[in-house]
Amino acid sequence: MKVLLSIKPEFVERIFSGQKRFEYRKALFKKDVTTVIVYSTMPIGLIVGEFKVKKIHKDEPTNLWEKTKEYSGVAEVFYNEYFKGRNQGFAIEIFDPLLYDEPINPKEKFASFTAPQSFAYLD
Repeated sequence: MKVLLSIKPEFVERIFSGQKRFEYRKALFKKDVTTVIVYSTMPIGLIVGEFKVKKIHKDEPTNLWEKTKEYSGVAEVFYNEYFKGRNQGFAIEIFDPLLYDEPINPKEKFASFTAPQSFAYLD
């Protein structure tokens, strides 16, 4: 199954440059997801690529950081603020990222497109 994931442009850039090999989330999919389609949020507002899900790590945020920090693509301060007050977090391990030659404008392809707050399942 595929999901469309909304990701901030600065993190999108790090994913496709290889600096960021983990995408952090507070909540995660209920279905078995193998591919993530990347929607770069505003001001970009385009579907720019995709990546395979190698593994999903679930742990207490401190432990998760220790396992993933080398390729987190974020500062520890940002990470800690993101997971503040949480006793569990998720790290999607990124595998085989593919940046599209031509980004897709979802508003041209789908008349009623609304960027997902976090993610949306795709058929």
